Amino acid sequence: MSSEYSYDEQGQFYPFFVFTLTSIVTLPLTYSLLSPSTDATALAPRIKSSYQPEHADLVQSLRAAQKRKQRKLKRGIAVVLGWAMMAAMMYLIVTTQRTTAKLWNPYDILGVSESSSEKQIKSHYRKLGLKYHPDKARPDPAKNETAEMLNDKWVELTKAYQALTDEEVRNNYIQYGHPDGKQSFSIGIALPKFIVSEGNGKYVVLVYAVLLGVMLPYYVGSWWYGTQRMTKEGVLVESANNLFREYTEDMDEGDLVTALSGGKEFQEALKGDKAESGLSKIESRILAEGQVAPFAGGLLVQDKEKLEDLESGVRRKVLALLWAYLGRVELDDPALNSAKYMVAPIAQSLCGSFRAISLAFGNVAPILSSFYTSQRLIQAIPPKASPLFQLPHFTPAVVKAIEGDSRLHLTVQEFMDLPDERRRSLAVGKGLLSEEEYKTAVSVAQQLPYFRVEKAFFKVAGERFIIPSSLVTLVVKGRFIPPGSTDVPEVDELDLEDIDPAEDDLDALMGRKKTVKDANGNIVVEKESKPVSPPLTFAPYFSRDHSPKWHIFLSDSKQGKMAVQPFPFTTFDKPIFTDDGKPTYHMQTLKAQFAAPPQANAYSFAMHVVCDSYVGFDTKMEVTLNVEDASKAAAMAAEDEISEPEEDSLAGQMSALKGGSVATKPKRRKDEEDSDDESGTEEEEDSTSETNTDTEPES
Repeated sequence: MSSEYSYDEQGQFYPFFVFTLTSIVTLPLTYSLLSPSTDATALAPRIKSSYQPEHADLVQSLRAAQKRKQRKLKRGIAVVLGWAMMAAMMYLIVTTQRTTAKLWNPYDILGVSESSSEKQIKSHYRKLGLKYHPDKARPDPAKNETAEMLNDKWVELTKAYQALTDEEVRNNYIQYGHPDGKQSFSIGIALPKFIVSEGNGKYVVLVYAVLLGVMLPYYVGSWWYGTQRMTKEGVLVESANNLFREYTEDMDEGDLVTALSGGKEFQEALKGDKAESGLSKIESRILAEGQVAPFAGGLLVQDKEKLEDLESGVRRKVLALLWAYLGRVELDDPALNSAKYMVAPIAQSLCGSFRAISLAFGNVAPILSSFYTSQRLIQAIPPKASPLFQLPHFTPAVVKAIEGDSRLHLTVQEFMDLPDERRRSLAVGKGLLSEEEYKTAVSVAQQLPYFRVEKAFFKVAGERFIIPSSLVTLVVKGRFIPPGSTDVPEVDELDLEDIDPAEDDLDALMGRKKTVKDANGNIVVEKESKPVSPPLTFAPYFSRDHSPKWHIFLSDSKQGKMAVQPFPFTTFDKPIFTDDGKPTYHMQTLKAQFAAPPQANAYSFAMHVVCDSYVGFDTKMEVTLNVEDASKAAAMAAEDEISEPEEDSLAGQMSALKGGSVATKPKRRKDEEDSDDESGTEEEEDSTSETNTDTEPES
């Protein structure tokens, strides 16, 4: 037995091969391209406002360019080419004529029916012998016959005759399907034969060389180099190294803005002629006299000195553009204004990298500076400037009219807490806001998601006391109350409790259900709802759509050190606004887990709740973590487990006479009393295991 390889000369098999390979790549790419986006910026609601700042077209064009980049044009082109290739192969599959292998059949070869007897077969064979026997047959030139063709025909007839009359040949036919016994088999390769035809080998080798020697190393190298040159925060390693060298323990927002200008990402954005063009014009504008700050760009004197200390080049221009963006300085040049809005998102991503560096050192001041700088980059507000600039149409003149000569700035919440008449008298007037602009500003303010902390406490799930090194949960209860909200409902005390799920309720432990108390104080289990995203940040000057994040961390106020790293929160468990935009005032629950200190003591921490997108929306409050000694906690738990005397016992009557508490027997239904199989105990209410940490925000 032998084997041989044959190529797809008729082109009837290779389309299946190519179609299969192409579909393996194209179908997953198509799914990833068309599947619904999970990006929060694509799913979150938006704050309703018709406000359009100056140069809104530039901001929108930069946002659109970023979205086009995120759509990954290369993937779309690959999908289109893949489907085109699949369509072409399907066309070939449908239109190519099939060639089927003909089975060897002795009856067909002899031209007799399968019901013929052996006598009839012999008679017919003799007749064929008179016609096709080599001694009697003569080639017919008119039919292009040759002697070899006639000989082959006679051999085929003889084999067919023997297969039907000779016992041994017949057995070969029955067992192997051929009178000569087991035959050789061929292996078909689903590639056209011209690929390996003589003279084409060099082209095939060239294709293999390009695929394996050029393209594969290029893509693997690009992937590897890309992963090595970027940090997990998504910035260049070289930029992170520059930020590390700029780090100091007492950095403020102005220092951080200067440090951010050293990012290498800016060199990619400001190539060639863009590197230094217009620098003198930008500096003259930002260093002009300001209305609410020494300089128009919002710089302080020390910031101006740092700018002037830099050599001319990309970094100096970037720093000047950042101050022009933060101060909302008009540059009267479309290219410069576009660059001004372009540098802010890059600086904001670098700010996240600096925060990661600050967390490694653990000093609170740089950590808070990174959050505050992020807020001001998103809102286009200089350091130390009033939070009121977050509202639409608020210019330096309007802010100065509202705040007067006060050295303390008003937050948006404080401004909106003023009576409406008082607000109008301060903000509306000649050279200030018009009535329509005032309404727009108030409308936006009433949609901003300000998170008001109602209660914060520590607990250990399933335990009544916190012991050293146990897994502690910091529970923060709060509500989203937009500035200027009226008729805010009172806090329901039941909403401030955090109920532990039952130990045998796997769904509740896994977060698929939620254990709460109803209006009557009974413990009920609710299905976990889908996470709710807050509205996208109202940031008309920031050239990216940004979803706000809230960060919670603990610090030691005395030492100025971080105690527990920040926990980010991007979604919440209950709706924040109704479909028509009204606040729901639902109680939200935020949880952060960390290990308790190894020693028993009462630990005082400063809890920071910081929003990375809005200025003045942060909360700082004192919280106390009481860690009990393990043996003391066990003794206290044992004392709590001693039941109170029942009211119908002698001890219960004595306790009642002394004014003590007694346990009353629960009333049982008659059908329960008649049953011996049911337990007579009632399930105790789950403990919230919370420590005594009632807190109030610091003023």
